[in-house]
Amino acid sequence: MADLEMPAKTHGVGVFLELRKRLQTGLLIVGKAVASSPADVVVTGGDSSLHVRTPRGELSLTLPAGVTLEPGSCVPTPAGESCGEELHFRLRISVTPSADEEASDSTVETLRTKETYCFHCQGCMTRLLEDRVFKRVLPLPNGNWNAIVDDWCCHPDPFANKKLLPRAEDCLLGDTFLLLARDGGCEQTLAEEVSSIGSEDSQDPKKTCRRLALVSCKSCSLVLGEAVAPESLKLYITQVVVEPAVGDRMPEASLNRSLYLEQTLAARLLGLSTSMSTFHFSVQTPDGKPFLLLWLLNSDSITASVPQTRVGGDSSLHSPSARVLKLLYTARSDTGIQHTDIVSSWEANAIGHPVVLPLEVCEELLQVIHDSNSALPASMRSMRSYEVAYLRL
Repeated sequence: MADLEMPAKTHGVGVFLELRKRLQTGLLIVGKAVASSPADVVVTGGDSSLHVRTPRGELSLTLPAGVTLEPGSCVPTPAGESCGEELHFRLRISVTPSADEEASDSTVETLRTKETYCFHCQGCMTRLLEDRVFKRVLPLPNGNWNAIVDDWCCHPDPFANKKLLPRAEDCLLGDTFLLLARDGGCEQTLAEEVSSIGSEDSQDPKKTCRRLALVSCKSCSLVLGEAVAPESLKLYITQVVVEPAVGDRMPEASLNRSLYLEQTLAARLLGLSTSMSTFHFSVQTPDGKPFLLLWLLNSDSITASVPQTRVGGDSSLHSPSARVLKLLYTARSDTGIQHTDIVSSWEANAIGHPVVLPLEVCEELLQVIHDSNSALPASMRSMRSYEVAYLRL
């Protein structure tokens, strides 16, 4: 699915499809600019496809292998008073489990010992670190481990003011980053600059301004992570591409920045949710300030979307489907009363597993999520006090 294009931003969605594999149900939305009444829409199933015929033209929505429409199951359903420009249909699907169903492993879940890896800058694909072989690949404690040490220790915190750092041939895995030891090649490919985080004018005396040694790519200046110690690097998984070293082969450069960020974080959120049985995430900057609150609703959705500007013509239009995470979200910067209440509730009750990313990456992620939301049918853009978005896996 690497060649999928981002859905065009439009206020007039032509056809939108969401299927739930576990529930074996689906929702089809057709804009009234494409079809004025349910009688104008004819839905049929094919071999791993769904055909939608409207007065504006015929669409063929490609489905994953093993997913088919149950004949005669597509029926109109009320769209609600606020959805006057949409036609809604419910349908049922049959799902045959596939042995080769694509995985959604992120970088931190695929690294292995005694394998040789190369690290590339995601921005320009420059090779940053050559032929790294790790004797140990170890997970770090969860992001908030230090906050609960006192609850487990009957003596003073033995880890106070101590950093967990990698040895020469270690790779330590955090939720969103890798900790590696420096080598001689780093000086040729990486630049370092000291930057401040936190507010020096903060009203809270406990929140002092900290300095970070930011590490960036010398070729394109993309911020990659931090120098957490003189001999140790923290590289964020959204900023580097890690691949097995096979000769001089370069990693695939077909993924644009926003798609790489979207798929990498979607895979990581799914991995964290599965391993920790959590569905709430607080995307934070390195100073611990919440930036974005995410609520993972489900991971079994399949979506396809065609804007109304592309529906029409004499020939049928083929559109691929995507496996996605469905999220509810609210940005920390939102100033509405309902959004403020949500943020206050999350913070007061310590809801949300921390997901730490550089500020620039947080801003990129918010833009990706906003783009997803704006491409949805009007009836699906919000749920209660949250906004809705999909992240492709």
